[in-house]
Amino acid sequence: MARNKYDIGETLETEFNFSHLKRLGKYIKPYRKDLFLTIILMTVTSALGMLTPIILMQIMDVYIPNNDIKGIVLLSILILGIYLIISVVLRMKITLTSRLGQNIIHTIRRDIFEHLQELPFSYYDDRPHGKIQVRVVNYVNSLSDLLSNGIVNTITDLFSLVFIVIFMFAVNVRLALICLLGLPMLMILIFIIKKKQRVAWQILSNKSSNLNAYIAESISGIRVTQSFTRERENTKIFNTLSNDYRQAWMTAVKYNFLLWPAINNISTWTTAAVFVLGVAWIDQGIEGITAGVLIAMTGYIGQFWAPVNTLASFYNSLLTAISYLERIFETIDEPVLVKDCEGAVPMPPIKGKVEFKNVVFSYEDGIPILNDISFTANVGDSIAIVGPTGAGKTTIINLISRFYNLDSGTITIDGIDIDKVTIKSLRKQMGIMLQDSFIFSGTIMDNIRYGNMEATDEQVIEAAKTVRAHDFIMELENGYDTEVNERGTRLSVGQRQLISFARALLADPKILILDEATSSIDTETEILLQEGLSKLLANRTSFIIAHRLSTIKNSTCIMYVDGGKIQELGTHDELIEKKGKYYELYMSQYKFLEE
Repeated sequence: MARNKYDIGETLETEFNFSHLKRLGKYIKPYRKDLFLTIILMTVTSALGMLTPIILMQIMDVYIPNNDIKGIVLLSILILGIYLIISVVLRMKITLTSRLGQNIIHTIRRDIFEHLQELPFSYYDDRPHGKIQVRVVNYVNSLSDLLSNGIVNTITDLFSLVFIVIFMFAVNVRLALICLLGLPMLMILIFIIKKKQRVAWQILSNKSSNLNAYIAESISGIRVTQSFTRERENTKIFNTLSNDYRQAWMTAVKYNFLLWPAINNISTWTTAAVFVLGVAWIDQGIEGITAGVLIAMTGYIGQFWAPVNTLASFYNSLLTAISYLERIFETIDEPVLVKDCEGAVPMPPIKGKVEFKNVVFSYEDGIPILNDISFTANVGDSIAIVGPTGAGKTTIINLISRFYNLDSGTITIDGIDIDKVTIKSLRKQMGIMLQDSFIFSGTIMDNIRYGNMEATDEQVIEAAKTVRAHDFIMELENGYDTEVNERGTRLSVGQRQLISFARALLADPKILILDEATSSIDTETEILLQEGLSKLLANRTSFIIAHRLSTIKNSTCIMYVDGGKIQELGTHDELIEKKGKYYELYMSQYKFLEE
């Protein structure tokens, strides 16, 4: 099967360094009080837990030989009290760490989502949306366990290890040294698998991204898939990507699972060594080694390797999280190419004069799409832009809203360079109506009100009536309160465009952009819409891209764009009289309609 874009993993531009963890620490900093309180509580419980082997040693060496039943009962009650305190504190710890972790997760997800809102169209032009979505949801979720438990447990376990080692050496130095002999073996193993483990999780994150991207695209394009009976081919691609993910997962977890059995084995070996040597030394009458000491030491050995195991698990979680952190921070660090310049000021209330001066623009370096474009649209003008596919028509209107940066030249509105004003203040005074009218999940009322969130219900209904959307809306089961699916799939394409017209009218923009806005409306509806369109276009500057030339005959000016240049400019009658490219285009449509 042919290789496709979803088989290609994303490549990290930089190697991981601990500055990523330092950066993660900035997200933890606002919650340092909860973190500090949790660490204090866990340190106290850890210290209390260290008392149990000492108490058992006293029972074995003192109270049992002396047949002190009362003392044994009191010490047993003391042990019970210790474990009750530990249980209560653990409950508090779970609450605090869960709140801490989820607050940090929320902050990271908010930051990445807010940054995605600011990234230019160029970022989304060459990336499958599923690959972007997986970073906001899956990758951030993957940090949850690390932030909720890993950090706190690691810090408290480090304290526990210190306490345990102190108590072990206090009980018996010889046996303590035997226990610590297993640590060098563990460090060698960690050093060996470290690099392979990180690479394995990087590969897994790639495969996860590929799989999610393909699923997202397949769901969005399911109608096309079924129309062209591509189900079997799509399933093959999915199975390939899913199998790649499965194999990457098995490789990654294989390295993860190498540590804990190694730790268990080392723990067993050191415990056995303590027992064997301890019993031998008791038989030899070595001073300071008794049955109680041996019991206490084996208790400490179990407690010693438990936090080591936890630290190893944290190390695994850290390496796993690193591969996701790299992706998350890579997205957050994606440069916002289209942004307010230094010293940008709010755009004053727009009157509507738009001027292009020697504008040059390219999506890719060295391949210009627009080359030396210059024209002026006066207040209230209706500018129609026509030409062959790929000529740069949509690019022109995208530049008016500053969705991309110019290579050179200037665009001014009312004499003000749009590069010198804030983007939000500029776009807020514009209305854009695209061919692919996006409908959000929610009610029709909400979708129209999206153009002006402060509009009343009456204003929404009036806008719908103006663009001739009211009648079909009232025929729906709940009228304006009818719920529509994401992208408005239960509505026809024409109905979605009418709703978008109402949305644009409600925004009351001074500059209106219509990109093939009537392409999916039938001729009968279009005739009804003309009155509404006239009202929509009145007293505002408008730019209209339309292949259906009947909709632009009355425009103030028509521009024929081809090869990145304005080839012809004038009114409909002037261009027809000129008998150039526009004339040929118009006559070809006229003849087609006649046929």
